[in-house]
Amino acid sequence: MQILLVEDNEETASFIVRGLEEAGSTVTLERNGKSGMVRAAGGDFDVIIFDRMLPGMDGLDAVRVLRQSNIETPVLMLTAMSGIDDRVAGLEAGADDYLVKPFAFEELYARVKALSRRLPLNQEPTQLKIADLILERTTQKVSRAGQILDLLPREYRILEYMMQNEGQLITRTMLLEKIWGYRFDPKTSLVQTHFSRLRAKVDKPFNVELIKTVRGAGYVIEAPR
Repeated sequence: MQILLVEDNEETASFIVRGLEEAGSTVTLERNGKSGMVRAAGGDFDVIIFDRMLPGMDGLDAVRVLRQSNIETPVLMLTAMSGIDDRVAGLEAGADDYLVKPFAFEELYARVKALSRRLPLNQEPTQLKIADLILERTTQKVSRAGQILDLLPREYRILEYMMQNEGQLITRTMLLEKIWGYRFDPKTSLVQTHFSRLRAKVDKPFNVELIKTVRGAGYVIEAPR
């Protein structure tokens, strides 16, 4: 794996780099949030590990800029802050997973490996289509009835996952694990909030509803019958 580590603490950085390299990964180290963001935007990495508190640019702001620039490389956020609100802030900024310091290297490496397990785009259909909703995976453009939809990176990933599983029930737990990398319930309205925004863009301006809520279970996207 090609991994970018953005961490300013020398001891923590050395600990992570040594462990990852011993496991066979190639690690690029940056110690400044701004330079890390620039390196992430211009590099070809499998996973990015971002510390939360960094000189130059806060880790949250750096990840937010990357997502706004459509850089979809999986991000693991490291932080000394363990509160639920802090975890949600990291996920809302665009991080895929969140690990609180101190941590065991085995846990960090397991999360990095999980984030890296994505099929290359060329092994999957480049276009997903449900009724008049079209998602172009090579350009990450989404349109409905010929109108381009302005989706945020997280909204795009949710819609892509749903369209890959057309007609199937997608539960809240599945979304938390697939989209956010959460393997426990954070007890927040994270999923509901994102779906509300997504439906406002995908369904509300049009006459036919494609995304449906299955009360108490999850969500389904399918063409009208």
